[in-house]
Amino acid sequence: MSMGAENEIIHGVTLAGETDIYLFREGSHARIYEFLGAHAMEHDGVKGVLFAVWAPNAEEVSVIGDFNGWDPARHKLDPRWDSSGIWEGFVTNVAADSCYKYSILAKNGKRLEKCDPLAFFCEEPPRTASKVYPEPDFQWHDADWMAKRKEHSALDKPQSIYEVHAGSWRRTAENNYLSWLGLAHELPQYLTENGFTHVEFLPVMEHPFYGSWGYQTTGYFAPTSRYSRPEDLMTMVDALHRAGIAVILDWVPSHFPTDAFGLGRFDGTALYEHEDPRKGFHPDWKSYIFNYGRNEVRSFLMSSARFWLDRYHADGLRVDAVASMLYLDYSRKEGEWVPNKYGGRENIEAIDFLKKLNETLYLDFPGVQTTAEESTAWPMVSRPTWLGGLGFGYKWNMGWMHDILNYMSKDPIFRQYHHNNLTFGMWYAYSESFVLPLSHDEVVHGKGSLWTKMPGDDWQKAANLRLLLGWMTGHPGKKLLFMGGEFGQEHEWNHDSSLDWHILSDDYEDGIHSGIQRWFHDVNNFYKTTPALWELDQDPRGFEWIDCGDAASSVVSFLRRAKDGSEVIFVGNFTPIKRECYRIGVPHGKKWREALNSDSALYGGSNCGNLGEITAEKVSFHGRPWSVSLTLPPLACLILTEE
Repeated sequence: MSMGAENEIIHGVTLAGETDIYLFREGSHARIYEFLGAHAMEHDGVKGVLFAVWAPNAEEVSVIGDFNGWDPARHKLDPRWDSSGIWEGFVTNVAADSCYKYSILAKNGKRLEKCDPLAFFCEEPPRTASKVYPEPDFQWHDADWMAKRKEHSALDKPQSIYEVHAGSWRRTAENNYLSWLGLAHELPQYLTENGFTHVEFLPVMEHPFYGSWGYQTTGYFAPTSRYSRPEDLMTMVDALHRAGIAVILDWVPSHFPTDAFGLGRFDGTALYEHEDPRKGFHPDWKSYIFNYGRNEVRSFLMSSARFWLDRYHADGLRVDAVASMLYLDYSRKEGEWVPNKYGGRENIEAIDFLKKLNETLYLDFPGVQTTAEESTAWPMVSRPTWLGGLGFGYKWNMGWMHDILNYMSKDPIFRQYHHNNLTFGMWYAYSESFVLPLSHDEVVHGKGSLWTKMPGDDWQKAANLRLLLGWMTGHPGKKLLFMGGEFGQEHEWNHDSSLDWHILSDDYEDGIHSGIQRWFHDVNNFYKTTPALWELDQDPRGFEWIDCGDAASSVVSFLRRAKDGSEVIFVGNFTPIKRECYRIGVPHGKKWREALNSDSALYGGSNCGNLGEITAEKVSFHGRPWSVSLTLPPLACLILTEE
């Protein structure tokens, strides 16, 4: 790295025009990464780096780094002349990958060392410096995908999402992370083989504490250096796109960590957060809450969201903890929160921010989707802002998730008393555009894995899990499954180790887990190629109960319908009792094919079924003129298609 007198600072150099500053201060600039941060460039024939940082309440700001001995006296930045609060300076002969921070003298005389909020790359934790990182000269090969990607995430298209934590999906023999390049080599083929259409990564942004899984973000514009360099992340996204897989990134605008080098009290004041801890500090996560009423903070967050769609070709963002943004009293007792100006508990500034965010992203990137993790009954989360909604494309259906996991965890003998947990979701299935999430949150913190949630011995656990995966496949809504769920990962997820891939051996417990994976492979690929399961996801015409009232037998049956009228029937038997001559009404007198049976011996089941084909009889049942008599396997899902 260069160090010494040759590292001169030149003032008056800027990348921000008057319009940029106006929009930044107005709270509507979504590309501040083009003029804030560290930009390698040439000025008057001299190469260097323009450093620019927003610190409006600072007394003095210097850039310090390995190019100047970390000396705050060497390269002091100048405040802009326009009262924007931005400090700038062009430092010559600073090499790529140079480490740097900002030394900020607060008005109270305290000197702070802060990483760059707009850094494009950082040192690998636990080190905390930002790094000068010129924009990679990366050659994308996903033009065809980008031109057509809108088709892949539309409401009437299949979406089967695989949720992945990059550091623990697979690891090397030495228990090291796979790099982005390693994931690029292995992940696309795995996803396509198993019928997934999308992959959703837990936050890839830089975070100091690995155990936060990325949800305590410090680098809102920097992919974590744990898995190698930014262009390698681009390579992975490119590989996924060329394999036909859409990429969703988790993004956290709800809170940020209190690490001294981060955004907290950035210039000696509560700059990004609220001064009042009743508004600015999150009691659950011990983190700061963004001040959505401060225009520059809004520009910061909108620019971060846009950055990942722009520079990394992400196809969507899943926005974390939206409920905590919407309610001022979220997780707070009486007296611990401040009402809005109308005396209510709604966070008006956050609501306005979310609407503006979604409007901006959908305008600039018509092919993307945003998804809200929102756990309350807030109305119209996934409806357009012009209708009064928040403007998200999708919302996680947390109610469905809690109901089905509660139901499946019951001993089958008691399920008849909880039948409503199976059927209640259809009462509100069309109130939002839903994603059905069996996510990472359900397999951590002592909750156990999906496998351990299932009751009974190992055979029953496997049968129950196959049934759960089949039930999710048939239910209206897009699908999301956390890694390991597709083969019955036995242990609760541990971010410090790989998934238990060894249990997929046919020698492990008589191949019970490989059977679960084969079932998921088949049912997920069936979903992807069967329009009846997704074309009318948002339309009540696409779903019809056959019988939702047989609580005594814990059996449900329904049909799904495509735009062309073709139909698929799902029948689920949620007890370990084989039921013969079980009659259900069907729409017509054709033959029905048993397309999939989760009890097949191929999947580790008892091989009970209907010999592949059932002929409808002119016997009125369930209000229909035709019906079929079925053999229902124990703890199993049947999928019938028209011949």
